[in-house]
Amino acid sequence: MRTPLSRRGFFSAAGAAFASTFWADRDLEAAMQNVNARSKPSDLKITDMRVAVVAKAPMTCPLIRIDTNQGIYGLGEVRDGASKNYALMLKSKIVGENPCNIDKIFRKIKQFGGHARQGGGVCGVEMALWDLAGKAYNVPAYQMLGGKFRDKVRCYADTDQSRDPKEFARRLKARVEDKGFTFLKMDLGVGLVEQTPGTVTRPLGTSSRNYGMVQHMFTGMELTDKGVAGMADYVAQVREVLGMEVPLAADHFGHIGLNSCIRLGKALEKYNLAWLEDMIPWQYADLMKKITDSVDIPILTGEDIYLKEDFIKLAEMHAVDMVHPDLATSGGLLETKKIGDACQEHGVPMAMHFAGTPVSFMANVHCAAATENFLALEHHSVDVPWWEDLVEGEKPLFDKGFANVPSRPGLGVTLNDEVVKQHLLEPGYFEPTPYWDKDRTNDRLWS
Repeated sequence: MRTPLSRRGFFSAAGAAFASTFWADRDLEAAMQNVNARSKPSDLKITDMRVAVVAKAPMTCPLIRIDTNQGIYGLGEVRDGASKNYALMLKSKIVGENPCNIDKIFRKIKQFGGHARQGGGVCGVEMALWDLAGKAYNVPAYQMLGGKFRDKVRCYADTDQSRDPKEFARRLKARVEDKGFTFLKMDLGVGLVEQTPGTVTRPLGTSSRNYGMVQHMFTGMELTDKGVAGMADYVAQVREVLGMEVPLAADHFGHIGLNSCIRLGKALEKYNLAWLEDMIPWQYADLMKKITDSVDIPILTGEDIYLKEDFIKLAEMHAVDMVHPDLATSGGLLETKKIGDACQEHGVPMAMHFAGTPVSFMANVHCAAATENFLALEHHSVDVPWWEDLVEGEKPLFDKGFANVPSRPGLGVTLNDEVVKQHLLEPGYFEPTPYWDKDRTNDRLWS
């Protein structure tokens, strides 16, 4: 008596018979060559980390590549202006780990990062791990972060400054008309007025260029009424050409004192700016709150803050109206999403600072897509003609004011090797890094 076939058994048998009659053995073997069977995520191991440093994209940007035992790799990027060594010093701590254990590895290495550029190595590694895990599981990074809230990510851009406010306004307007930007930012520094007598009070013989590492409150430089009026008039002339409809943020005020920040902020209220950025160093939360409480324009900070704790402190205190992490400093994709989610609980939206290559840009896009209270992402390379050519993937990366959220696995881009090699700052393209293979340290933070 013949045993009846189940539905699954029938199709399996039929498929086998079809294959044996339709496919020759060599044809079947050739077809299987196109099946991606190389990735077994549970057996993945990190085997190497290599670097290539890209120049002027728009700044110096070290790219990293994390290789594995299964041939797939992940791309990441150290923050613009930071040393590639911030990433390379972590190599010995991650080789042998399964790159899909992103949070475990991040917790292992995060002690070796710090505020501003010092967090760049940890963040670059974290980016590369998301790229690797996405490729291993064949899903885009945003999906592993919990899915997306949006299909397109709004971008904003800086614009080359001009001392002529009308000319600068025309440049801003071209951003809207030619590039499709729906959100803009300008630099508004004390340098616009300080050469005019009677605009600034400061120790004799100094200028805004002398202060360097001296923080704002310790320079002794304050705006006079004439200086405040001059800077406010500059914005008035910009708004006259640009109009009031498009959001316009402002940054880079110079090392002026706390009271000058408040007086300037009050003078700018009538021009309805989107935010005033980094008026004083972010570490002084109580002083930042004093500005926020005094000025009816959103106050924002965050591009130099590493990890979520200080963002949460600022949000809980309502010391700022908005936060502004740079994903290549703040801790990477997951930590930045945590920052956004935590700040949302306090009614604080999140914009994102970015200046780098398309690798870091796409990491930001995935994070922005997956974070509900996201507002806008900076695009600092809109005027670099070869910028998008650095990578291959779903193009364009940026179109009519928005970045498209990719559907390809991981970060969604691969490097165009030939173009990247044309823009290297130093010789070497993902060369072996045996010097960094071993680092005998006792890294535990507790006894």
